[in-house]
Amino acid sequence: MILARVVGTVVATRKDERLVSCKLLVARPVSPDGQLEGTHLVAVDTVDAGFGETVLIVSGSSARMADGLAQSPVDAAIVGIVDTVSMA
Repeated sequence: MILARVVGTVVATRKDERLVSCKLLVARPVSPDGQLEGTHLVAVDTVDAGFGETVLIVSGSSARMADGLAQSPVDAAIVGIVDTVSMA
């Protein structure tokens, strides 16, 4: 899983028919303390996340296990909105 912050949206007027009605968001990985790190990625939003929210992203074959994406050409999916992160 990747901890990330939503930093933008992607609008694609033409895309694979299996992605029609899917919301695509740009996210950037963050450290547990919220510092931006890594490179941006585009992920399908399955939980109605919004700009600035911290989210959990799964990638690879795990992304296709997210709700409604079983037969979709997806490599990253947002599967959770994070409320807090605590480190012991």
